[in-house]
Amino acid sequence: MKKIKSITGSATSVTIAVFLSRILGLVREQVLAFFFGATNSMDAYVVAYRIPNLLRDLFAEGALSSAFVKVFSSSLEKKGKDYSFKIASTLITNFSIILFFVVIIGIIFSKEIVSLIAPDFAKNPEKFLLTIHLTQIMMPFILIISLSSILAGMLNTFKVFFLPAFSSALFNLVSISIGVAGYYLLIRVGINPIYAMAIGVLCGGLFQLCFQIPLIKNKGFRFKFAPDFGNAEFKEVVKLVLPVIFGLSVVQINILINTYFATSCGKGAISWYSYAFRIMYVPLGLFGVGLSQALLPELSRQIARKDFTLAKEIFAKALVVSLSVSIPSAIGLFCLSHPIIALLFERGRFTPSDTIATSTILKILAVGLPFYGLTKTTVPLFYSLGKTYIPALGSVIAVVTNVAIILLTIKHLGINGVALGTAGSLLFQCVFLLIISFFILKPGGAKFFLKSFLSLFLASGMLILTLKVITHFFHSSAVIVISSILAGGTIYILFCRLFGPPETYMFFERLFAKFSKR
Repeated sequence: MKKIKSITGSATSVTIAVFLSRILGLVREQVLAFFFGATNSMDAYVVAYRIPNLLRDLFAEGALSSAFVKVFSSSLEKKGKDYSFKIASTLITNFSIILFFVVIIGIIFSKEIVSLIAPDFAKNPEKFLLTIHLTQIMMPFILIISLSSILAGMLNTFKVFFLPAFSSALFNLVSISIGVAGYYLLIRVGINPIYAMAIGVLCGGLFQLCFQIPLIKNKGFRFKFAPDFGNAEFKEVVKLVLPVIFGLSVVQINILINTYFATSCGKGAISWYSYAFRIMYVPLGLFGVGLSQALLPELSRQIARKDFTLAKEIFAKALVVSLSVSIPSAIGLFCLSHPIIALLFERGRFTPSDTIATSTILKILAVGLPFYGLTKTTVPLFYSLGKTYIPALGSVIAVVTNVAIILLTIKHLGINGVALGTAGSLLFQCVFLLIISFFILKPGGAKFFLKSFLSLFLASGMLILTLKVITHFFHSSAVIVISSILAGGTIYILFCRLFGPPETYMFFERLFAKFSKR
């Protein structure tokens, strides 16, 4: 119980910071929606940002970050701080060199990359050229944010969670400020103002990196340029990275596939999908990122100590903690999709028809939310055990499922078929990973799981009933959303507290405690 409380507490620290980041991310989307709506400029920006963002997630928040944390935390546990810092300098140097060349290649071949991802854009030469230019501007973001993620991983290993996660909020704040200021400046000189948003992304990433440098220096780390591609730890990270590029980042891979299909669904479709996914990204950050970041170092430590009994207990309880947050989030997004989109985006160049299209996509994506949460909780287990091929196989299943669903439905459902592919792929990946994880680790506690599931089912039923009553009696989007969060959240937590084990409400309890302290 003590360990899961510690992990949950760390996760809630990340959650508070990531919550701020996701809120500012929504503000950034609101700015984009207000100024650009679902226009050709916005479509071009979405595709251009998606290219470096995909590589960012693969190298930074996905494979590289997790592999680095695994090797660094194990090294710290076995060989001490001085040796681990020396290795960290070598790893940072090596990957900086590699990613530098990735950026150069991305800039040189940006035309070919855009042609591959968004072939239908070629039918509109102006839109196609704009996408290429925006891609070239934002490509260095990969290197900047990858280094930032490595520093965050080091700080997480020292159990510093809030400030590294908070740095992503600063990224959004800076990118918004630069983007808005640049918008009015470029308008005056007759240049497409969407370029200001791309420059804002670069400036925000650089600020996020610089913010973390003093934090890791306080832990005693001093970077030295020390390239060594024959280093044993570097080879271990590379060995871990390759399968995890598939295993841990299936959502990003599927987004790339979805981008390809979405560009053929007509003007505005890819923008609608992007706005809807941004909304879903808020709860993804709230439970997925926080719990995963806190869980991986702890599981790695216990498995390095051969304490599999404690690892089993931590994993089982983490699954319930994940569900306790992801289920109400999914219900809220599904039931309140229209008022949420209307409240956040319906102004400026974002029309009521855009709201209807975006809210339908959000409903479909919300169904996959709990499965994504469970996946983010399960993958660190395989990673800490060194079985990275299992998430990779799960990723293959998810990608195949995604493509199959899209091909079967896109003709009749359009962009909604793309969203359905995303939700279906998350379901199949989750089921596969859970089956294998239970087979390998054999976590006990059938009574614990049964009591947890029944209490979550009861609390979810009461939440749905509450939302139905609120939407029946109120018509203002703002009133519906705010009252649903307050009343629905209170009733859900109350029923978990009355009928469920501590894990079903522990996340919220720790979250409120963190907020009250701060």
